[in-house]
Amino acid sequence: MTSLLSISRGIDSFTRAIGRVSAWAILVAVLVSAANAIIRKVFGISSNAWLELQWYLFGAVFMFCAPWTLAANEHIRIDIVSAKLSHRGRNTIEFIGHFLFLLPFALLMTVLSWPFFLNSYRSGEVSSSAGGLTIWPAKLLVLIGFALLLLQWVSEVIKRIAIARGILPDPHTAGHQSAAEAEAERLLALSGADPAVKPPALQG
Repeated sequence: MTSLLSISRGIDSFTRAIGRVSAWAILVAVLVSAANAIIRKVFGISSNAWLELQWYLFGAVFMFCAPWTLAANEHIRIDIVSAKLSHRGRNTIEFIGHFLFLLPFALLMTVLSWPFFLNSYRSGEVSSSAGGLTIWPAKLLVLIGFALLLLQWVSEVIKRIAIARGILPDPHTAGHQSAAEAEAERLLALSGADPAVKPPALQG
């Protein structure tokens, strides 16, 4: 299990590094958008290539940051339900979600994205918009993004097995409880109740 955890840590570091670098594409997209707007207003010049470049940049952020989001356990879940589950129940739901939903989806999209990209690359596909960009780089983003998500799935399964065996502590158990308590205290403060007196559900 030690060697598997080393693999998991390596995958996490890899996807985290890619995610952090890709996040800068948001700033680039903002600058491109601002430059495009200024040039259009001042000089009356515009190009579809500028708009499509923004789409490419946002696509890169979405596809390359998704594995990082999964590694950080920041994907959407119903916290109100999750916080009420036992440690074992929460871990079981994670396993079911990873194997029944994430794995088939990421695997299918990775397999389908390969010919999707390859056909575009071989044909030299270009945007149908006047002055548009080449299409295959955008399709390559899709392929790489789902491949990275599939790789992160491997890491998540390894970590969940380690947590189930008690080798790793569940790093998200305390987070769920503290988030619930923080929200409860905020609501109590708004209602004028004394935050020091916790409801029965938050006592203990």
